[in-house]
Amino acid sequence: MRIFGSLHLVDLLVVVAYLVAVIYIGKRAAKGAASEEGFFLAGRSLGKLYQFFLNFGNATEPQGAVSTASLVFQRGVTGVWFTFQTVFMNPYFWFMNVWFRRVRLVTAADLFEDRFGSRGLSRLYALFQVMVACVFLGFGNYVAYKIASSLVVKPEIEWTSAERSSVDDYRELKGLEKQVMSSGAVAVSAEARARLATLRDRQARGELHSYITLLRSLPFYLGFTLVVGAYIVLGGMAAAAVNEALQSVLIIVFSVLLIPTGLAAIGGWGELANKVPGQMLDLFAGPGGSPAFIVAVLFISIVQNGGLSHNMGIAGSAKNEFAARMGVTGNYLKRFMIILWAFAGLIGIALFGVGGLADPDIVWGAMSNRLLGPGLIGLMLAGVLAGTMSTLAAKALAISSLFVRNVYRYLRPEATQDQGVTAARWTIVVVLGLGVLSAELMGDVESIVKLVLTVNVPFGAAILTGFFWRRLTAKAVWWSVSLTVLTILVVPNIATEIRSVRQASELAVMSTADGAKPVPVYWKQLVRINPGDPASALEGRGRFSLECHLLGKVGLDVAKLTPQGREAATFYFDGLFPFMVLVLVSYLTRPTDKARVDQFYGKMKTPVGDTPELEAAAMEETRRNPGRFDHTKLVRDSTWEFCKWDRVDTIGFLICCAVSGAIIGIFVLLLKWAA
Repeated sequence: MRIFGSLHLVDLLVVVAYLVAVIYIGKRAAKGAASEEGFFLAGRSLGKLYQFFLNFGNATEPQGAVSTASLVFQRGVTGVWFTFQTVFMNPYFWFMNVWFRRVRLVTAADLFEDRFGSRGLSRLYALFQVMVACVFLGFGNYVAYKIASSLVVKPEIEWTSAERSSVDDYRELKGLEKQVMSSGAVAVSAEARARLATLRDRQARGELHSYITLLRSLPFYLGFTLVVGAYIVLGGMAAAAVNEALQSVLIIVFSVLLIPTGLAAIGGWGELANKVPGQMLDLFAGPGGSPAFIVAVLFISIVQNGGLSHNMGIAGSAKNEFAARMGVTGNYLKRFMIILWAFAGLIGIALFGVGGLADPDIVWGAMSNRLLGPGLIGLMLAGVLAGTMSTLAAKALAISSLFVRNVYRYLRPEATQDQGVTAARWTIVVVLGLGVLSAELMGDVESIVKLVLTVNVPFGAAILTGFFWRRLTAKAVWWSVSLTVLTILVVPNIATEIRSVRQASELAVMSTADGAKPVPVYWKQLVRINPGDPASALEGRGRFSLECHLLGKVGLDVAKLTPQGREAATFYFDGLFPFMVLVLVSYLTRPTDKARVDQFYGKMKTPVGDTPELEAAAMEETRRNPGRFDHTKLVRDSTWEFCKWDRVDTIGFLICCAVSGAIIGIFVLLLKWAA
């Protein structure tokens, strides 16, 4: 019995059962969340299994599934590199998790006070991460809505005339584009070309749709956020960890569901080669699979990863170093999930055709609606909610800990532990509310993915440099963060609001380097200023690539690059720029107090004790003699703090590299089999 659009009663019962379960878990975990360390870090008591679930659940979110499937649907399998490049990061995580455990702090903001003695930087990081959280939380909400809305489709008989016109015009657009692709633009009449240009302009404005949903975004966001807030406010990190175990199972289920059903719908595995263009099945074909592009995305990912606010909460909750390191196994399981998501995108191409959906971001939901029956759609929706909730929970907890420890306690230093936990809970409520607002303002998944890849770069570069370079100064961090935020975040995203910029003729440049379809060079989209006038001048929409504009000023012909070439150039610029400022300003400013720096690096070289007693004894010895591990440095008298690897470092790194290589090999073999 369908009671809400295309949604069956059984599906609703499955979703309600899941929501009741997570709230119950939060209530049970509330007893252990009375203190700040208990609420934020689960008492630093989580072992290898919980670290596995925390890392897998936090890394494996539905927005990853949806964005990967969407990008593969648009670009072919090379679109997977926006997320699959993380397979090369796992050996890096083997070390990174230890850094965030050894620093022995509660929040990433504490790093700036501990390393530089700067409360100002600490508060700046905390407030900046509140804004960053809005992006991540909004992204999670947006993706959950995209899938849910495509599962609750309005019957065609109930469409209004405007809705029917929107869908009919979209179908006309796809028909004209296929005509141009098969016959060439010259063979198509001038009238058809003009109509195609008009329809493309309307699609760029978001006026065309391939389906109509009954689900409205704001009520969905509010109800969804209410459930997340309920279990996280009650139980803190302990509730998040237990829920990660449940949610991880559901994530695996929803990642697997579409593969066998999709293959059956297209006629079997062998039909992929017949229904998907050959180049779209090659992991390294085209500019999206070029080494330069893959390295660019990997580089920017490593830089921004260092600035993530939840690093301290996840690695810091481990009971020892080895437990923190074993969290990397959860990340490996995600890499297999990415392979499944990529094949879901390829099956989507086989089902709907190249460019067969007006909104490629709904390919996951559209496939679910077509392929799954009652009960399974509910399970898919529960899996989406589960994965998104796990991500929102980790982000909200990290932000609440930042605010309480690095803002609230500065304002109310006499506050009790109970008051601190209460403030944390209210912070979660506010942050989740801001996530709803952020989701309402978001556009397409591809743009959000690129924003997520760069939004933490300003502080990521500072934290990574602070871990390894003694000469880094607080003033350098201030300058680097300020200039980087302005250059790669603020100006590119507000330029479209400035009329003189968005309508500047020198920026309304189109490139056809990737084929016949013109592509904007400096903007996400170019649309007519006057929609009804085919001869109207163009204006920019979406993100403005200030990076490409600056690179053009120094001699790079960005118009001749492919779209992926410009993306790679942008990522290299965004990743290198903050490091250049950090190094330059550090050499021009006074070094940080030597005693403070010695204590910081002494602590970073001191292994975490397996028991509280051993840990206390080790740290006491380091406080007396902070240089006692300096013999482990690669260059003893250098200002760089890179250390020699021990047996665990080396063996773990080699195993991680071998597993990463094996995963890539499996993926390549599966694609060759499909082709």
